[in-house]
Amino acid sequence: MTSAIPPTTAVVLPGTGSDEVFVRSVFSGPLRALGIRLLAPPPPAGGRLADGYLEELDRLSGEHGPLLVGGISFGAHLSAEWAARNPGRCTGLLAALPAWNGPAGRAPASLAARLSADLVAENGVEGALAKSTDGVPRWLSAELGRAWRRHGADLAASLRTAADHPAPSLEDLKGLDVPAGIGACVDDPIHPAAVAHAWADALPRAEIGESTLTALGSDRESLGHTTVQAWQKAAQTH
Repeated sequence: MTSAIPPTTAVVLPGTGSDEVFVRSVFSGPLRALGIRLLAPPPPAGGRLADGYLEELDRLSGEHGPLLVGGISFGAHLSAEWAARNPGRCTGLLAALPAWNGPAGRAPASLAARLSADLVAENGVEGALAKSTDGVPRWLSAELGRAWRRHGADLAASLRTAADHPAPSLEDLKGLDVPAGIGACVDDPIHPAAVAHAWADALPRAEIGESTLTALGSDRESLGHTTVQAWQKAAQTH
């Protein structure tokens, strides 16, 4: 059974408007401690964000064999979507901060991405950053500043692509029979912990771990440790 093969390579994708730098800061240490190599591909440009990442997962699984896949927020959606379509190529799932399931509807993360895209379209990246980072924690302001500037002219299209792309449905998740670790921050209104719990309930072999945005602000690896530990528990108990 594929899911019984100890993974040696993990591919983890970032959230909307984020980048692989943040992924590495969250997951590199926790995975390295288990002897698992992290691959964190940079975001495909603009409207290619979703399709480009799904194609990259195809390419990397062809190159490295069965993968432990995962992501943060929208990256969690894409990795779970790919895993559900490719069960024979997936050894497990690391889903940190899933934001919705099925069509986005009025999910807070989708609405926030649309609002950010409008801000960028109207004000440019710098103007949107000035409005979006006013009053937010310093660490988050720094992350947004770096990642949004790196997306540059492709940012608005990238945000809209993520906002409109359906997440896996709970029915899709029920068919994904691999160990899955779900990470939630209980104080995050954009990625409700209730969504993470719904994912964990739907997945046949899942465990959930909870942390906080406050902890993430002082230690990026807190979210990675929470998610990876939940995956380890799922692998051991299911």
